[in-house]
Amino acid sequence: MHGIALTPGSNLWFTILPKDTWLFGLRRPGIEPSTPCAPEPRLLHTEAKSGFEGSAGCVSRGCSTRWQRGEEVRDENSLKEKSKGKTRVGDSELLTMGDLQSHRKMFNLIKNTFPEIMVNSEEHDNVVDKAATWSQDIPADIYKIPAGKDVPAESITVWIDPLDATQEYTENLVKYVTTMVCVAVDGKPVIGVIHQPFTGFTAWAFVGVGSNMRPRSSYSVSPPKVIVSRSHSGKVKSFVHDAFGNSTTIVEAGGAGYKVLSLLEMPADTIDQADVYIHIRFIKKWDICAGAALLNHMGGHMTTLKGEDIDYSGTPINKGGLVVSVGVDHKAMLERLPNWDPEKH
Repeated sequence: MHGIALTPGSNLWFTILPKDTWLFGLRRPGIEPSTPCAPEPRLLHTEAKSGFEGSAGCVSRGCSTRWQRGEEVRDENSLKEKSKGKTRVGDSELLTMGDLQSHRKMFNLIKNTFPEIMVNSEEHDNVVDKAATWSQDIPADIYKIPAGKDVPAESITVWIDPLDATQEYTENLVKYVTTMVCVAVDGKPVIGVIHQPFTGFTAWAFVGVGSNMRPRSSYSVSPPKVIVSRSHSGKVKSFVHDAFGNSTTIVEAGGAGYKVLSLLEMPADTIDQADVYIHIRFIKKWDICAGAALLNHMGGHMTTLKGEDIDYSGTPINKGGLVVSVGVDHKAMLERLPNWDPEKH
């Protein structure tokens, strides 16, 4: 077996496919593939591929079925943009048809198949997608992933961000847009996937097992180049300059997934590079869990401004802000930060 087995009863388990795919498996009576497969343990997987083309399937001895879903986000030319409410500081939270269509596919596929598991998505919708179709396809690289361990199903929390950087999406700044899925066990990120639909690139990590990503060869700390949110950069700029000096270069960018990727070695020079990612306001866990898994696998860190680890279970809100780094002395970075309480700003 590969991945993390969930017991008792359903014996559900998770793992990652090396290219474009988040994979998870299931052994449970009554769940059968639509094509003949030998009676071995089967896999069920979802895939975020080339512009939100998703898949789900089952595998037995290499036999697989795959659910193909349309390119909901990339091809949703009619945005039908609206506000879904205000943030605690009064910013409008936008919702587009791209958000909803991506959510419907990602959430329904996982939740309908694995009702035992807690699935948290940024979006909320009552539409049930029953139009899934199946075909055979699974990369052979899955068999390179080592065996996992048994964990109870109730210890699993899945976090989904169907469309990160919605504001930028509405402005056609699509380089910032990602979709993300994260699997947390007992509140700790174990699997993370960050997909860029408009480039087709997918970053993934299975903590302690494998990843297609790695840190860059060098980082600057005197001063670091700091990446922050472009949507509310005013106060964070002052915060960063107080911490690292007025000569510090600040990169404004959209999307938490994009900002995490900016700290890593990317296959092409299509993304900003930064040394540290800082966020001084509240942030939702579906925005950051996948990135935390990638960083944890590489020995990096994603903590609150006070250096506390973030629990990826329970409430979706992280109230402590963020300091994100890899390849540098994270504790030394934290010690340079001014006092700041996100709950008071």
